[in-house]
Amino acid sequence: MLNDRVVLITGGTGTFGKKCTEIIVQKYKPKKLIIFSRDELKQFEMNQQFPESKYPCMRYFIGDVRDKERLHRAFHGVDFVIHAAALKQVPAAEYNPFEAVKTNIIGAENVINVAIDQGVKKVIALSTDKAANPINLYGSTKLCSDKLFIAGNSYVGRDHSVFSVVRYGNVVGSRGSVIPFFLKQKEKGVLPITDSRMTRFWITLEHGVGFVLNCLEQMVGGELFVPKIPSMNIMDLAKAIAPECKTEIVGVRPGEKLHEVMVTKDDARRTLEYKDHYVVQPDFQFWGSRFKSNGGTPLSEDFEYNSGTNPWFLTIAEMREMIET
Repeated sequence: MLNDRVVLITGGTGTFGKKCTEIIVQKYKPKKLIIFSRDELKQFEMNQQFPESKYPCMRYFIGDVRDKERLHRAFHGVDFVIHAAALKQVPAAEYNPFEAVKTNIIGAENVINVAIDQGVKKVIALSTDKAANPINLYGSTKLCSDKLFIAGNSYVGRDHSVFSVVRYGNVVGSRGSVIPFFLKQKEKGVLPITDSRMTRFWITLEHGVGFVLNCLEQMVGGELFVPKIPSMNIMDLAKAIAPECKTEIVGVRPGEKLHEVMVTKDDARRTLEYKDHYVVQPDFQFWGSRFKSNGGTPLSEDFEYNSGTNPWFLTIAEMREMIET
């Protein structure tokens, strides 16, 4: 699907963007692969890893999704957009709320409008489990972003741009996540634990990128894709990383949940189940025909995809292997 196409990744110098770039240049032959981000140093460093001399398809655009005019220039001639740009640190979003709003909400609106104006064929946006029943600002801005991208399909009118969303849990080893934090704290001999009951969904970076690219190929517009992935208890995670360390209960931080949810009970009645993922269908009834031939199985109305009740839990050995690889 990506061969001889022009692909643009917003936030392309982040953890996801770099791995996505690596997989795309290994498996496909895009006409252009545009890395769009606002950090010139990260673009310089990424250019050392993926130089245009070795990868002629590579392009590096400095810009911000807050800047609609720059997006107009960057999206010219683009076929597919993978929207990964976001402010995603929960404490930073709480302390700088409107900065998160500018990037995660207004930036999403800019991506949608410019994609329509420039005739982009497909846009797939990355979301988070924190957007389901959000209790912090980051999750709230991402929920709003999700709603904007889904509604973009009705906003587009007679043009041919389509929009979908991918929602998944914590990425093993991503910047700012608990695993790099625990690895650093390991040197001190004590791991701070918020609550011993806490669980999270986990996905490897490779799995996350592969899932997004599969969804980009399958999407018809309006879907919210959710992969079936394992959960893990925070105490088991601590044992997987540093079994020799003591643990210290420090209490749940503001904006944190004990368990994360990716498909809420309210969404269950609109959700279809597939072998390795779920699809939450849009509220707009006139889109129903798009999904009739996709073969999904409806869920019961009391279904909830919750990290605490998830039937698939990682063992300590499995998590240790994921971290090592």
